Amino acid sequence: MTNCDLVVIGGGPGGYTAAFRAADLGRSVTLIEADDRLGGVCLNRGCIPSKTLLSVAEKIESAAAATEMGVAFGAPTLNLDALRAHKDGVVNRLTTGLAGLAKRRRVTVLQGTAKFTGANALQVQTPDGSRMALSFTQAIIATGSAPITLPMLPDDPRIMDSTGALALQDVPARLLIIGGGIIGLEMAQVYHALGSEVVIAEAGPQLVPGADPALLSPLTEALKGKVAVHLTTQVSDVRAEEEGLWVCAGAQDLGRFDRILVAIGRRPRGAEIDPAAAGVTLTERGFIPTGRDKRTSQPHIFAIGDVTEGPMLAHKAVHEAKVAAEAACGEKVEFDPRAIPSVAYTHPEVAWTGLTETRAKAEGIAVKVTSFPWAASGRALSAAVGAGTSRLILDPSTGRILGAGICGANAGELIAVAGLAIEMGATAEDLALTIHAHPTLSETLAFAAESFLGTLTDL
Repeated sequence: MTNCDLVVIGGGPGGYTAAFRAADLGRSVTLIEADDRLGGVCLNRGCIPSKTLLSVAEKIESAAAATEMGVAFGAPTLNLDALRAHKDGVVNRLTTGLAGLAKRRRVTVLQGTAKFTGANALQVQTPDGSRMALSFTQAIIATGSAPITLPMLPDDPRIMDSTGALALQDVPARLLIIGGGIIGLEMAQVYHALGSEVVIAEAGPQLVPGADPALLSPLTEALKGKVAVHLTTQVSDVRAEEEGLWVCAGAQDLGRFDRILVAIGRRPRGAEIDPAAAGVTLTERGFIPTGRDKRTSQPHIFAIGDVTEGPMLAHKAVHEAKVAAEAACGEKVEFDPRAIPSVAYTHPEVAWTGLTETRAKAEGIAVKVTSFPWAASGRALSAAVGAGTSRLILDPSTGRILGAGICGANAGELIAVAGLAIEMGATAEDLALTIHAHPTLSETLAFAAESFLGTLTDL
């Protein structure tokens, strides 16, 4: 039995942040990760490789769009090996950096799969099959999530999840993506830019569930003629044959595809570490309930990230990680954000934070929605990104900013301004009176605020 002080289970953004923060506060930390390198899904098989490929796709699309500005380029030549090497190089550089940060902080990193065997005990199975027993004083669970699968699909290597899609084994002539959420749309634009004919089958009534439908207009317009989108379409049967994968959605025949990407969401992986053995409870959906200080039903065990309720986002996990680490070290802290941003890194990007118009209607919250079209933005037009919009969700009586949404170039960067405004309790007047540089895309948020105040002169 190896005795440990603080154990962190999972080395993704939440896990390594918790480990590093606790080490900075003087704790002896053991970090357990099943993979051979830190970073979790986000760094190794998610956020970072997908954004690398999206950056390549954006360059291809920008070059094609440049003809409208009087500059013509030749057709792109795709070197798949070089593209994979570039993607892997970005990941390797970041994971190597994490290993260095762990070493500098004297965090002990163990590779293996952990399971609780008691309230203060773990068993870790290492890659060589051996088992080691650990005792601990405190633990932080950060085991993340895994893709949801469809059991009705045949067992066929041409059917892949997001990990397989990012491996970029080939560029299929015809690709079906089941699911029109953020992952599905991002991969749709990557594979379309690389040369695939892409079809999306989304079971729900809109793309990007969670975003306000009105916010998505510039994106849905941009997809026309590039990606075929079928809403309220649930795949019911897939027949695997040598010449391809034949797909039906009820009575609708979607045709033959060379590959299928299943992108219907993710599930928490909390149950995989046998939390019941430690006295940690799970919800019916498999999440670990926590308080605002991220303590579970066992006060000395914390949980963060995708294994807890809330959006499955790396930046949420990172902030929860710091709260858990600091609480474990005796500090009085809470995770109580007013706004958590969500971003689809599509072209154009879609970002929103705080209260949405859809949620306000569902909960009977009175709001005023104002917007500013990027077609009236000098910066957007000069950069040829005029298809966009900036929206604010406001308290009609006080003008307080409750939520915001942006669809357009660099929306993921711009939404931080709105997030800060919400956290600070700022009003439309605060935002409108903040002098923004001109011409910039950021001033479109100020224009939306001026629209609420009745002082807008740019429309």
